[in-house]
Amino acid sequence: MQTPSPAPKLGAIAVVYHGGQFLLVQRGKDPGRGLWGFPGGHVELGETGLEAAVRELQEETGVIADAPRYLTNVDVIAHAEDGTVAYQYLIAAVACHYVSGDPVAADDAAAAEWVDAAEVLAGTREMSADVVRVAQMMVEQSA
Repeated sequence: MQTPSPAPKLGAIAVVYHGGQFLLVQRGKDPGRGLWGFPGGHVELGETGLEAAVRELQEETGVIADAPRYLTNVDVIAHAEDGTVAYQYLIAAVACHYVSGDPVAADDAAAAEWVDAAEVLAGTREMSADVVRVAQMMVEQSA
């Protein structure tokens, strides 16, 4: 059982939509081990959410992107069996523009690949919470 965190943590995910595909990673560690989602992780002290998304993207996949804007926020609150909060994250979903690189799983990603938008929007893979909602927002704002 995970020890409860004394405070919510800040995270950022890189939402890269390029050529009709999204860049997704499969989580290699908990929370969410085995689930597919956008590359991302913790925001470090002194770092903006935009900077964290770009850094985490490169660390997890080797892909380089720029991050011109925030897309939305995602609240992740998990409860323990006794009803207490096990962990809580406020995650900034960052719209990123692909610059270069081929995805290779690194850091805490078990896999990294480009996935057709239709597959992501259909939710055919086992994915982290809100991936479909965030992907839909990115498609709509990219049109």
